[in-house]
Amino acid sequence: MDSRQLKVFVSLAEDLHFARTADRLNIAQSVLSDQLRKLETTLGVRLLNRNKRAAVTLTNAGEVFLQEALLALRQLERAEAVGRLAARGEAGNVSLGYVGSAVSTGLLPATLKRFRAGCPKVEMDIMAMETPRQLESLHDGRLDVGLLRSRSRYPDGVAATVLMREQLMIALAADHPLSQSATIRPSALRDAAFIVPQFSESEGFAENLSSLGRLGGFDAAPRQRVADFMTALCMAAAGYGVVLVPQSMKAFAPADIVFRPIAGYPEQAELAVAYRARENAPSVKRFLETALGLARL
Repeated sequence: MDSRQLKVFVSLAEDLHFARTADRLNIAQSVLSDQLRKLETTLGVRLLNRNKRAAVTLTNAGEVFLQEALLALRQLERAEAVGRLAARGEAGNVSLGYVGSAVSTGLLPATLKRFRAGCPKVEMDIMAMETPRQLESLHDGRLDVGLLRSRSRYPDGVAATVLMREQLMIALAADHPLSQSATIRPSALRDAAFIVPQFSESEGFAENLSSLGRLGGFDAAPRQRVADFMTALCMAAAGYGVVLVPQSMKAFAPADIVFRPIAGYPEQAELAVAYRARENAPSVKRFLETALGLARL
């Protein structure tokens, strides 16, 4: 049994006239009869009553089978439509990891909004995830795309493109002595208590903090490690220390905290989109195209 035989039967059931159906389907009447006969042979039952002296009618079995044939054809049409959408990347699934800065910069919501406008049938599985875990999940195939902090090297099979860069600043309590300065010199941070989000990595912000210490002539060792930037900002607002943060963290700043640029400190935080270099589904490729189209370099 194939879809062509089902279409022939349904058309005949609608017209109850072999010549008319053959014309509508643009096939020879002999071909029409042959398709119906093959279908009846496969099913082992006659579906249509037909003879030269009486009108064509559905048998009892034909009436029952018609309903199932209609459902089957609708499902086939839907499957074909979904398949075409999937081939164009407009249907399927995308698993996405992101770091907090993807939210604070507006990159994640902007990318999702534009992607949904073009591919509303794609299912998104979105997870907040630290950069190291994203890279591990991308390498293992558990993640399709990651919005993360860029790295000098990536695991085998993983590639990345920088989407944006942002200034690094010092966040500190509004009543901190250094808050009175419009710009903070690195050397002025010699005795500061640095609160550092612990991301279980030596690259990224850990490197940024080390380079700040070298520029100021001191060892910028973390005084306190916390789980994330929000916790660090809350502690800084309470006077426990200062935090080196991307500028976009201003969007989540608690009360009683200020942000100050660092004089002569050129380093920036880079936000990148990472993905597997091979074997990406069309829906994943479409998402990557959307993210790359929103690059702000």
